[in-house]
Amino acid sequence: MSDNVLKKDFNKKDVERLRNLVKGKAGERTGQGIGYTKKEEFYKEGDIWEADGRKWTIKDGIKQNITKLDKFKTSSVPLFCPTCNGIMNKQLDPHYFKAHGACLDCIKTKETKLKISGKLDEHAKDVHNKEIDKTIEEYTQFMNVKMNESNDGFVTEAGEVEKWKGGVNKERAEEALREGIEYLKSLKKE
Repeated sequence: MSDNVLKKDFNKKDVERLRNLVKGKAGERTGQGIGYTKKEEFYKEGDIWEADGRKWTIKDGIKQNITKLDKFKTSSVPLFCPTCNGIMNKQLDPHYFKAHGACLDCIKTKETKLKISGKLDEHAKDVHNKEIDKTIEEYTQFMNVKMNESNDGFVTEAGEVEKWKGGVNKERAEEALREGIEYLKSLKKE
């Protein structure tokens, strides 16, 4: 006679696990855990906190991770033009939206009306000057970041740390910043 009898004793936990699997409740708990439980903290809209080495916030009731690329999340192009509610599917629509806040067709219509009324040159001057102001702002931010950067050391591709002496000549950098801003301002149209 063959001995096909299972010779293992089942614990209560094993039996509960099998019952849960048969009932389709694979994720259910079969025992009570004992030990440390982390204190649960509740946050409200706009709170910023750090957990697990990441920064978090709550926006519109949703917990979101704060990253370096957050500003690019909002700069995406919408599906519909906010001015005419038309679909923004032309090749140049994303570029025109980022620059003017509307689709190519809306900008063409606006510029045609300005040309008819004789105000196109004034509009072009305003757009040109705004672009230069934006460039000055970005250049100033870039230079401030570079002037405050530390260059005490450098890690090579081999993983070795090289210690450097010297640093940024802040007077020279500030002079270059002033000269750059003066040059950009000279490009403005009067």
